[in-house]
Amino acid sequence: MKYMQSLHRFSWLVLLGLLLAQGVQARELPEFTRLVEQYSPTVVNISTTQKSKAGIKLPHGLEIPELPEGTPWDDLLRRFFGEGGEGMQPEQESRSLGSGFIIDRDGYILTNNHVVEGAEEIVVRLSDRREVVAELVGADQRSDIALLKIDAADLPVVQVGNSKELKVGEWVMAIGSPFGFDHSVSVGVVSALGRNLPSENYVPFIQTDVAINPGNSGGPLFNLDGEVVGINSQIYSRTGGFMGLSFAIPIDVAMDVVSQIKEQGYVSRGWLGVLIQDVTRDLAESFGMKRPHGALVAQVLDDSPAARGGIEVGDIITEFNGEEVINSSDLPPLVGRTRIGSDARVKVLRNGKMRSLKVKIAELPAEETLQEARSERQHTQTDRLGLQVGELSSAQRKELDLASGGVLVQQVEEGPASRAGIRRGDVIIKLNSKQVKDPRQFKELVDGLPGGRSVPVLVLRRGGPLFLALRVPGD
Repeated sequence: MKYMQSLHRFSWLVLLGLLLAQGVQARELPEFTRLVEQYSPTVVNISTTQKSKAGIKLPHGLEIPELPEGTPWDDLLRRFFGEGGEGMQPEQESRSLGSGFIIDRDGYILTNNHVVEGAEEIVVRLSDRREVVAELVGADQRSDIALLKIDAADLPVVQVGNSKELKVGEWVMAIGSPFGFDHSVSVGVVSALGRNLPSENYVPFIQTDVAINPGNSGGPLFNLDGEVVGINSQIYSRTGGFMGLSFAIPIDVAMDVVSQIKEQGYVSRGWLGVLIQDVTRDLAESFGMKRPHGALVAQVLDDSPAARGGIEVGDIITEFNGEEVINSSDLPPLVGRTRIGSDARVKVLRNGKMRSLKVKIAELPAEETLQEARSERQHTQTDRLGLQVGELSSAQRKELDLASGGVLVQQVEEGPASRAGIRRGDVIIKLNSKQVKDPRQFKELVDGLPGGRSVPVLVLRRGGPLFLALRVPGD
């Protein structure tokens, strides 16, 4: 009997020990040494040489504030002010450092566009200390991807993973050259997926808490299976160094860019032709929505796929090709990766009712062309009155009980309009006793206003009419 009791007690102790061991094992951190040993040789250091233009240096004692890596302010300030001191700085050679990784044995290397942009010479240093001059095969500024090629033998290559399978909380590892320290390793977890940054509309970034610093740009982000799932690209920082927010380009996006560069020498994207904004809680309530979601169309560019497909200002795009649009930032990547010339199914909320539209996607024009189209559409007459106006949506007309005519004041700059008391959000329905029909006709009325005298302006504000006196500047 005592023997059975002892055996029973021993069995419980063994079981308890196994459970405790499993609990301890579950709490252990993942092991990265094998991954580092196997895949560190695939990561390269990239240095570039470029001519620095002459710039005005800051007075003695003043310094340029530390800024996040790759921001437009960073480039702008250094372009004009250099790095300190006084007077003009002469043209000189400058060097920059970044990272990259080898994607196949033919010598193709992936990195960030901002690492090699404007470079006169690109030198790749391999893990075995070989240094090879690289050729820039192609680059895409919108996604910040560049494809290089080197002529070298016995090249180790990465395994390309699938960034769509990533999950928030998953462990990831970065290898790169922060501040020029080759093959530095940092680890962390995926903090969020599908992040959209203001400067990058077509990239759904992977956010991590992996320590990324200047020089890490262009380096790989590995998962625990040793697969590359992203390219470390940007950081959010008030000091210029790591502050817990890092952003990587999904490898799926990068490999699509690589494929297009190899096949056609450039990258093309789908284009809808709308300017959009988020649906706030107040806007959702005004549109009769139970919750804020979708992309609110603030502007439809002339002769665009959206215009031809029947999308209107005030529509809320809630679904694109079967994929739900939660935030406005979800839409550009969905449109961008749609095949050019294909018909996209777009669901919109208009006047409280869902509508399904078919839109033939066109190729995204150059940024300069888009800027011209936007400014041409938005511009009214800022020189004389300081106003920018736009069309009213169907929902806004319904709310104001305005069947036709009128323009919405989108922006009021310093000038006669602001002095007259015209505000953003006003609806101008009469100018100088003449009915306002649309933005184009409003511009003609403004051009024909007599200079040096006051004219009446009738606006709708909070649904009620209000006359204002507008003093027109003399010619």
